[in-house]
Amino acid sequence: MKAVRLEGVGSIALREVGRPSAGPDDLLVRIEACGVCGTDRHLFHGEFPCTPPVTLGHEFSGIVEAIGTAVSGFSVGDRVTGDPNIACGRCPHCHAGRINLCHDLVAIGIRRDGGFAEYVVLPQKQAFPLPKDLKPTHGAFCEPLGCCLHGMDLAQIRPGSSVAVLGGGVIGLLTVQLARLAGATTIMLSTRQASRRALARELGATATVDPSACDIIDTVGPSGLMPGGVDVVFECAGVRETVEQSMRLARAGGTIVVVGVTPQGMKAEFEPFDLLFRELKVLGSFLNPFTHRRAADLIASGAIEIDKLISRQVTLEEAAAVIANPPAPGEVKVLVVPR
Repeated sequence: MKAVRLEGVGSIALREVGRPSAGPDDLLVRIEACGVCGTDRHLFHGEFPCTPPVTLGHEFSGIVEAIGTAVSGFSVGDRVTGDPNIACGRCPHCHAGRINLCHDLVAIGIRRDGGFAEYVVLPQKQAFPLPKDLKPTHGAFCEPLGCCLHGMDLAQIRPGSSVAVLGGGVIGLLTVQLARLAGATTIMLSTRQASRRALARELGATATVDPSACDIIDTVGPSGLMPGGVDVVFECAGVRETVEQSMRLARAGGTIVVVGVTPQGMKAEFEPFDLLFRELKVLGSFLNPFTHRRAADLIASGAIEIDKLISRQVTLEEAAAVIANPPAPGEVKVLVVPR
């Protein structure tokens, strides 16, 4: 079969590899769609730990082609989405229910072969059913939506809250929709790209800001959009500038949730005095612990707009170039569709 292989830092190519087989507890899934994530680009540039050579792709869904001898609850022909993050179930973090912090976490598409291929092996415990009439491309959004749901769980947004979302990529735009569903009445999204600001307003943002055209900190000033600061700030861009801005946008007693994946080794500055005397709560939101099922249910329900987030679809032959290059202006999500 064809697979997009990361062979080392800065080295990625389409290769012919052996078609895998399902073990006793596995499903063999024929990939219908797999999303290109910012993490894939970090992996390409050596900014996120992984174990090459490996087939990339962790945002995938597809059709069950074969099942292992010990599998129950799934049949050939089922449409499924895969939670790529396989916890050991034995370490102290797993025993405490923090499976995203597992000492021996193995991620499909990072430490074992993933979904930028024609087929992927998925342990049955990582598989979640999707409706057969769901658009094939929608299932690939379960993983990023699951990560956003974890951030929402940490934020504990209450109806009537104010929210700022820094970053207009797929994570930021999904977070806008979840904040709306949670009852936030003021939702501001900040991004330099006009097309993403327009899309954010379509998806539920009550205000958008171009941080290249103004000082975003003015939005929480006496005459700004949210005088006094924001109840919850979601950092969804993964860059130093927005991490630092988030500390200044939150109101006294407010919450900052860092969802964006930054390059390993990046540093940001903040004043501990400000953190202390304004009693800010700063939370990291990593992966999707126990949220993949809810993400699949939300997508199946139609409560989340997906089609407007899909910028384009590419083949496996085109995928390596997409990952090796920055996203095109205004691009939100590129899907790799093998067939």
